[in-house]
Amino acid sequence: MFNAPDVKIGIVAVSRDCFPESLSVNRRKALVEAYKAQYGEDTIYECPICIVESEIHMTQALADIEAAGCNALCVYLGNFGPEISETMLAQRFNGPVMFCAAAEETQDNLHQGRGDAYCGMLNASYNLKLRGVKAYIPEYPVGTAAECATMINEFVPIARTLAALKSLKIIGFGPRPLNFMACNAPIQQLFNLGVEIEENSELDLFEAFKKHDGDERIPAKVKEMEEELGAGNMKPEILPKLAQYELTLLDWVEAHRGCCKYVAIAGKCWPAFQTQFGFVPCYVNSRLTGMGIPVSCEVDIYGALSEFIGYCVSEDIVTLLDINNSVPADMYKESIEGKFPYKHTDTFMGFHCGNTCSKKLSACSMKYQMIMARSLPEEVTQGTLEGDIVPGDITFFRLQSTADAKLRAYIAHGEVLPVATRSFGAIGIFAIPEMGRFYRHVLIEKNYPHHGAVAFGHHGKALFEIFKYLGLEGMDLAYNHPAGDLYPTENPFA
Repeated sequence: MFNAPDVKIGIVAVSRDCFPESLSVNRRKALVEAYKAQYGEDTIYECPICIVESEIHMTQALADIEAAGCNALCVYLGNFGPEISETMLAQRFNGPVMFCAAAEETQDNLHQGRGDAYCGMLNASYNLKLRGVKAYIPEYPVGTAAECATMINEFVPIARTLAALKSLKIIGFGPRPLNFMACNAPIQQLFNLGVEIEENSELDLFEAFKKHDGDERIPAKVKEMEEELGAGNMKPEILPKLAQYELTLLDWVEAHRGCCKYVAIAGKCWPAFQTQFGFVPCYVNSRLTGMGIPVSCEVDIYGALSEFIGYCVSEDIVTLLDINNSVPADMYKESIEGKFPYKHTDTFMGFHCGNTCSKKLSACSMKYQMIMARSLPEEVTQGTLEGDIVPGDITFFRLQSTADAKLRAYIAHGEVLPVATRSFGAIGIFAIPEMGRFYRHVLIEKNYPHHGAVAFGHHGKALFEIFKYLGLEGMDLAYNHPAGDLYPTENPFA
C-alpha cells in the first residue's frame, strides 16, 4: 500500500516447562504450514530460535522477531504456556499483539499429547490485565492449525491499522468554518493514540499555492485529470488551477511528513477558500483520497482519522459523507419498497459536494458547487466532482473525541442501493438496518457530528476489534441494534 504499512507478524510459540516442548514445536510448525498454504508467506515470520518457557527465552525471541522486521506479534500457546514470560513478551514488543491457542488434536493422544492451552488462555488473559497490556484475542481463540491460521489472517487488517496509527500525521489547514462547531474536537486523544497533528493557517496554504504558479509539472497533471474525467470534464478551464493545488498538497505532504510515515489531511474548503483560490478543492480531495491519502472536508480532523482507519482496514479507497437527507416518500415507494428489505426509516442519502473518488462513482462529471454558488459567483465554485456512488456493501463508521476528550465510535453495516438519486454532488442512497433507531439513540444521543466515514465492503468485525484495542467499550463503542434489542435510552413503550 502507498500510505500504510505492510504487515509482518512474528509467530512465537510458548510452552510451560512441565509440558513436552515438542507439543508447541510441532503445533507451531503445523500452524505456519497451514497459514502459508491458505494465505502465502509474505505476512508471517516463524520465530525459530526457541520455544518461550522463561524470561531468557522471551528476550531471545523478542530480539529475533525485531531483527526480522516484524511489526506485529502472535503469541501462540502450543500448550498451557508460561503466563509470566509470554505476557512479558507482549508487554515489551513495540507493536500490536494477538494471542491464540492450540486445540487438542485427537482422542487417541490425551496423555502425553494433551496441551491444556484452553486453560492457559485464561491465565494469559489474567496476566495481560495485571500488566495493563493490550492484546487482540479472537472471539474463540482456541483452534486447529487451520483455524488459528484464519485467526491470524483476521488480525492482519487490525495490526496494519494499529501499527499505522503510531506513525500517522494529520495535516490540517485552518479552523473549522463558521457554524461548523460539530467538526471541532479536542486533539488530546490524537496524542493518546500516538497520532501527530500539524495545524496550519489557510494563509500558509495559500502562500504555498502561489509559489506553485507556473510549475512545470502542471501540464502533465492536467493530462492525468483529463484522462480520468473523460466525457465528464465539464469545466476544463479550471483544471490548471486544480493541478497546481494538487501539486501544492503533494509537495506539502513530503515536506512536512517529518518523522511520520503516513499522512492524512483535514482540509479547508469554504467559505473564503473559493474567493481566494478561485475554485473549490473537492476534485483534488477526491484524487488524493484515491491515491491513499485521505482528505476530509471542513477541517474535520477526526473525520480524516476515521477515513485513514477505513483505508488501512479495507485496503481500498474510502470517502467521508454527510449523513445528509431523508429519502422522499415517493422515491421510497417507487424504487425501494418491495424491491429491497428495508423500511423507509432504514434509508437516507449520504452526500458531499464532490470529494468521493471517481473510482467509487457510477459515473462522474466536473461541475460547479451548487450550494456555494447560491451565495458566491458561480465561476469561483468550480471544481466539484458529481455522481452517484457505486452500489454495494458499505461500512458507515466514525471514531470521535467528545468535548471532554473521551473517545467514542460507531460502526454500522449497510449498502448503497442501486437507485438513482436524482440529486447533485457525490451522493448515494444508503440503507442500514434499523437506521432510524440508530440515528436517534446513537448519532443524536451521543452527539456525533454529521460526517461519517465510508469503507466499501463490510469491515465491521475488524473495526470493532480495533476500537476495542484502543480502549473503547460499552456504549462508547456503538452499533446499529437489531429490532427488539433496545438501546439504553430507547423508550420501551414507544
